Amino acid sequence: MPALELTDGTVLTEGVAIAQYIADQTPAKQLAPPSGTLARTKLQSWLNFIATEVQMGCFCQLFHPAASESMKVEYRERLCIRLRHIERHLAHREYIMGERFSLADAYVFVVLNWSRTAAMDLSPFPHLLALRKRVRARPAVQEALRAEGFTV
Repeated sequence: MPALELTDGTVLTEGVAIAQYIADQTPAKQLAPPSGTLARTKLQSWLNFIATEVQMGCFCQLFHPAASESMKVEYRERLCIRLRHIERHLAHREYIMGERFSLADAYVFVVLNWSRTAAMDLSPFPHLLALRKRVRARPAVQEALRAEGFTV
């Protein structure tokens, strides 16, 4: 479980909450709309969809040691449904929230990078692949990938 301990001893858990907290500490980067706005609620909706439906509901199930091959086929089918939803949403947008990069794009980038290990073909999703390429090209993402030992 992800956790972040603040200097006052407060411990935040859950990746979606931690990411929003961090984004709020540097509002000039505009990774998240201001709290209390409709745009922020839309971001939270996307973050929760990615967390519950894409990551936990599908991708993580593909890595579960007790998952049979028939179960994995079913989870890949479910994952395709969820990815088609994002694909349709991206048809007329550069990024999930519109024309600006946000936490939602960073999050979907991370989970999409599990596709090769999960034997998940992303070729039917050209808008998702284009988004992944745009996110990967960001200097901060390249720096993070290098820090994790990935080739960029």
